[in-house]
Amino acid sequence: MNTVERDLLEQLAVMPLLDRVELAAVSGRSPSAVYEGIGSLADEHLVARLPHASELIAPTQRFRLTASGLDRLADLSGTTTPALLREHPTSEEWLRLLMRRLDGIAVIYRLTAALCEEWFPIRFRWYRSAPADAAIALPDGRTLAILRCGRTANRTAFARRIGRLRDGPAFSAALLLVPDEVRLRHARRLAASLPFVCFLAQETHTATASMESRIWRAPSGASAMSLATSLGLLSGRGSWGREPARQRRSPPGWTEPEAGDADWMLSSRLKPAAKRTVDLLADWPWLAPDHLTHLLSVGRRRGSALTAEMQRRRLVTALSLGGRRRLALTDRALTWLAHRDRTSPADARRRWSASLLDEDVPLEWRNVSGARARQLLRHLEHTEAVHGFAARLVSQARSIDWDVAQLDPPQRASRYFRHRGRLHSIQPDAFGLLRGPDRYLPFFLEWERRAIRPKTMAARLAPYLRYFDGRSPLDDHGAVPRLLIVLEQDLLASRFMAVARGEMERTDVQIPLFVSDREQIDSAGPLGSIWLTGSDWQRHSAFSNR
Repeated sequence: MNTVERDLLEQLAVMPLLDRVELAAVSGRSPSAVYEGIGSLADEHLVARLPHASELIAPTQRFRLTASGLDRLADLSGTTTPALLREHPTSEEWLRLLMRRLDGIAVIYRLTAALCEEWFPIRFRWYRSAPADAAIALPDGRTLAILRCGRTANRTAFARRIGRLRDGPAFSAALLLVPDEVRLRHARRLAASLPFVCFLAQETHTATASMESRIWRAPSGASAMSLATSLGLLSGRGSWGREPARQRRSPPGWTEPEAGDADWMLSSRLKPAAKRTVDLLADWPWLAPDHLTHLLSVGRRRGSALTAEMQRRRLVTALSLGGRRRLALTDRALTWLAHRDRTSPADARRRWSASLLDEDVPLEWRNVSGARARQLLRHLEHTEAVHGFAARLVSQARSIDWDVAQLDPPQRASRYFRHRGRLHSIQPDAFGLLRGPDRYLPFFLEWERRAIRPKTMAARLAPYLRYFDGRSPLDDHGAVPRLLIVLEQDLLASRFMAVARGEMERTDVQIPLFVSDREQIDSAGPLGSIWLTGSDWQRHSAFSNR
């Protein structure tokens, strides 16, 4: 065995599931040498290949040591297989854990490969239960913690992880990866209290960025920096923690064909379109199939094929409700998402499970086990109206070359803020971010079915008057978001607009308010000139330059 092949075995012992591009970066070998060496190791069954792709990572082959490869590395290193299992994440238990987190791990590996452009060699360490996902030690002794906030992780869970990081090892800095701009701004406020500096970036940017890409932001300051500039501000050595060795350390014994349908293999087996389907149904339970195809931006035949595949894999269930088929995730899918994003599977099932409490009782909202899923089902007409708005918005935006850059369901659309010394919140039905040719347009959606009397209308508007009376909208979004309110009838929309004007005059708080009704939405779509605003009683587009 030549030195390149031995180096690759050693690297895969420390960093399982690297692909060839990442192996070349972290090993310092040329891509051609890595391609040749990993091919030889695979032919000798010392490493095994695993396919992987996600929305952020193009299809690739990842590699891990087999039991034979681990024994060969022990012989070459003058140590024993149990010692390698104790020192490195090479056991079957470790590999299953990493496989469950594979989508996030791939992004962290791409970030690590970019770091190797500037600092080489680096040392790397994975964590099982520590607040950080991984840590990197640079050649000069500085250490970096890497924390990834998954798409389904709620703000409370991620805030607790950041809080636990404060009480851990004294890293030189932390790199925080978040799914979107709103959660980046929230994480910036949390990171400001850490005893070491933090730099934050959106995960979608990190997956393809180089050291010179200006995507990183500090907790304070508006300008984005490159990673080279960010880490250039650090000085002094740091520490990093080591977790206790796992008690169970079985040699890697599984093979892909035998384990292909196992839950922990799903991140490898599912294609990006299937993963996006699961993510959308996690956001919007009880979606009708036609709404799902619009949100996926695919045709009806493709949508049906994706749904059928997800049902075959026992990830999606299709139920008949209100005379229409509705789609929801199974407990298996909820568990997979929770493991992927380092959240609690039990909490996910308790909130979102679509399974029945009593299999012998017909399906109704009282018989659904997930508390949040049960609530959405109880108000199915309202839930479907919001789903229809979101689906129509995505379809209409695509037809005019706009992009729905972000579309958050109610559980992520809420905002918490302080007003006159007290904590308040707004709980919209959705939050969106529309991207046009030269600008971003954030908005909240309220689909209102119960605001019939003026007193009720004023009560519905009160939380937003508090929210817009201060800097909270700018702090949360970088721009003042529009508030879109949809009522059931044209007459109610006009009445709500009149009440809102009176409330804004009374409180001296101005809201970028746009009001419409269901009939207008159905006929012209959310991007049409259907919204009442201002004082001229004319209908305008909510997304124009007004």
